[in-house]
This record gives sequence, C-alpha cells and structure tokens, in this order.
Amino acid sequence: MENINPDLTGTTAFTGTRVLGRSGIEVSALGFGCWAVGGEWQTPDGQPCGWGKVDDEESVRAIHRALDLGITFFDTADVYGCGHSERLLGRALAGRRDEVVVATKWGNRFDERTRTADGQDATPEFARRALTASLARLGTDRIDLYQLHISDAEPEAAAELRDACEEFVREGLIRAYAWSTDDPDRAALFARGRHCTAVQHALNVLQDAPAMLALCEEAEQASVNRSPLAMGLLTGKHAGGAPLEAGDIRSRPPVWLPGFRAGAGADPRWLERVEAVRSVLSSDGRTLAQGALAWLWARSPRTVPIPGFRSVAQAEDNAGALAKGPLTAAQLAEVDQLLGR
Repeated sequence: MENINPDLTGTTAFTGTRVLGRSGIEVSALGFGCWAVGGEWQTPDGQPCGWGKVDDEESVRAIHRALDLGITFFDTADVYGCGHSERLLGRALAGRRDEVVVATKWGNRFDERTRTADGQDATPEFARRALTASLARLGTDRIDLYQLHISDAEPEAAAELRDACEEFVREGLIRAYAWSTDDPDRAALFARGRHCTAVQHALNVLQDAPAMLALCEEAEQASVNRSPLAMGLLTGKHAGGAPLEAGDIRSRPPVWLPGFRAGAGADPRWLERVEAVRSVLSSDGRTLAQGALAWLWARSPRTVPIPGFRSVAQAEDNAGALAKGPLTAAQLAEVDQLLGR
C-alpha cells in the first residue's frame, strides 16, 4: 500500500513510498526497470528481445543518478541481455546494496556467451540453479523479490515453484516472491503462498487491468507495473512513426507487444489514443511520461510502476514524477472519458 501521512486538512498526502504487498518491504513508489540496459539479445531465429544498443557507462551513471533522486527499487531479470542486465545492476549498486530493494526473475534458459535465449524451464531444480546464478551476477547474498518469468506456466508446475520459493525464503536467499503474469487466476494461485507479495503485470493509461488490480487488493499484493509507458508510446518520442533500429524488439514486435508495427514504428491508432489524453497527462507542469506515471499512482494505492531507462536524462525525467505525485480523481475520470472507458 501507499505510505501516506495526513496533511493539515485531514486528507492524505503522497509521500513517494509504497510497501510491497503484505511483506512490509518499503520501496520508492517508482521503481526502475532494467530490461533496456541489458542491451541486445535475441532468440535462436534472430528475433530481437532487447531495446537496441546501450552504453554501459551511461547506464551505470543513470542508476547512480536514480539512487541520488530517491529511487530504491530496481527490477531486472536473468534473461535481460542474457545475464548482462544483472551484472550491470550489480556493478552499479556495489557499495550501496543495502540502500535498495532488488527484484529479478527466472524461468528462461539462455546462453550468456551468444546472448541467445532458448526456451523455458518451470522445474524447481532449474529455479534453484537460476537463483544461484542470479545471486552471483548481482553480487549479493539475497534477492528481495524473486519473480517467476513464465507468464503462462501450468498451475500444477506453478504450485511446485511457489513451494520452492517458500523454501528459498526459509534459507534466507530471497525475502519475498511474485509471478510476472497478466492472468489474475494464475496470480491468485501464487498469492496463496505466505511470502508471495506482488504481481508484475502490464498496466498503463492505454491498457487498464481492473481484474488484476482487484486481485491485488483482495490478496494484499503489490501491483508492479510492467510497460507503464506503453513501451515508449507514452513518452511522446514516437509520434512521427519512424522505424526503429534493427536490434530493438519494437522493430519486429512479437504478438504480445501491441502498439508497434513490424518495420514501421508506432501504430497510428495507438498514437491517436496518446494524443487524446496528452493534455490531461501533461497538465500541472508534467511531461507526458510523468503524467502517465501519475495516472498509475492514482489508479490504485498498490501500484509501483517500473519504467525502463537508458540514460541519465530519462532517469531524471522519470524520477521527476515523484515530486508531482498522482493525478487527481477528476483527472483520472477525465482520462477514462477521453478513452471511452
């Protein structure tokens, strides 16, 4: 839930921190997602899975800047850059590990040398091997939030993995766990575990998820928001519809990635929806991206958006949303009206 303090009028004020579900783990209300800083990687058939080329030194500077601006929650996955994102995050957090909450994910097989991801493994044995490897890459003795990265894992297998995570908690290797899935029924299965405290799922102004938010409220789970800026559409940088570089996953979007067209950039229909809400989101001196994050905080007291970043400038823009806080209830309702919801 949001960590709130009463103001002089008796209402509540946004303090910029939230608690991850029932875990008691406090984080900044804004996390930073480390998919993009993992650099380029691909599937065996050449499908790009990253966001294009990156400058590791700039990525480290951006993480340091985020820390200085009050960001205490960083989300990555072992498969991002096929290990590179975890290694880079571990390097950037060296000497400051105790200041932050680190989340990572497991379930995908990959080759670090070739930066190729190939298949998934939903067995408890693989989970333990993956956890050991992630701890080494991150340079830490524990992971704060360990997340299953197979969104459609079979319930029977997921129940075994939930039990494995409980064992990891008992061993002190992780503090809590979650499932990265857009299926509320699957999320509910994991939430039966004592130390399950969050669901990572897609949520942004253009893609609401009322059923998942209802589950998070009912099961006392944090809503960790993947794609909070709609893969960049809510930054305003893709209005021209220009094609993206070949190593960017959005240049050849898989079926689960809406809003972009193969070799043709952003989908004009999605851009029209962005334009419909631009004035509301950019009111009160916010940038478009800051307004999109403000919408998420207003949508539920359990949300923790995790926008990606590749530069100090992006880190500063995203972190700047904290100072402005959530949209008002009236602005939230206006967005729904403009989008026909």
